[in-house]
Amino acid sequence: MDNKIQEILYNPMVGKMVFIAVGIAIIWTLVKVIQRNLFSKIKDTDNRYRAKKFGSFVGYALSAILLIIVFADKLGGFTVALGVAGAGIAFALQEVIASFAGWLAIMFGGFYKTGDRVQLGGIKGDVMDIGVLRTTIMETGQWVDGDLYNGRIVLIANSFVFKEPVFNYSGDFPFLWDEIKIPIQYGSDYDLVNQMLERVGNEVAGDLTAQSKEKWHALQKKYLLEEAQTEPMVSLIANDNWVEFTLRYVVSFKKRRATKTALFTKILKEAAASNGAIRFASATFQLVEAPDFNINIKN
Repeated sequence: MDNKIQEILYNPMVGKMVFIAVGIAIIWTLVKVIQRNLFSKIKDTDNRYRAKKFGSFVGYALSAILLIIVFADKLGGFTVALGVAGAGIAFALQEVIASFAGWLAIMFGGFYKTGDRVQLGGIKGDVMDIGVLRTTIMETGQWVDGDLYNGRIVLIANSFVFKEPVFNYSGDFPFLWDEIKIPIQYGSDYDLVNQMLERVGNEVAGDLTAQSKEKWHALQKKYLLEEAQTEPMVSLIANDNWVEFTLRYVVSFKKRRATKTALFTKILKEAAASNGAIRFASATFQLVEAPDFNINIKN
């Protein structure tokens, strides 16, 4: 019995396994200490998240390097075999490799970050987590109207950033231009409608004008862009049925539905208080009576 215990204790493989276990424990203890005591003190949320993710990646990389060093003497005979199998492995894992490359592009290329509202592969929602292989999104829309959560969590491969366009609703410019259309009957007080829409637009969405203007100017310094109007703007066109007024305004990317509700509520109240000066239009259909037919039947 004692001889068996001695054989186990002096077995080189057992020593290597103990060395690996101790080494990995030390590596991950250091990673966790650095994440908790150093990275957690980073004030910017995005930078803190990226630092913690990078720390975990370094931990995995060091663990892999430790395994390679310990078993280096065993890997010599497999060099040729690994070289031949490398092409097959690369082909079989091409989606995994592309997803890892996508993760690097996302983390260091500024595609998007956690908290951003994006659209990837036809899925729109808020980024919850950016993993090495997949991005986790809390989905919005689909069977739910507006930009509201539907409760479905979607995992999307990071390789999508190389295959399809990435729509970021909240990147360098966390605002969207939105608009509502109001059909007004012919004969209404058009000047009053225009004044009313401008006033309502400024009351509901005017507070974002200065903030969005500042962000837009910062964007102009970074990219080649023209000057854009961030103040609420009213325009109109006349068609066969009514005069269509359009109110265009800037809104936060997460408050489109709430802002529209507030705008329509105020517009309806203003129109009701105009004593008929502002009349909404609706589609009308005129039914034409069929003409009389005289039928003569000859025997």
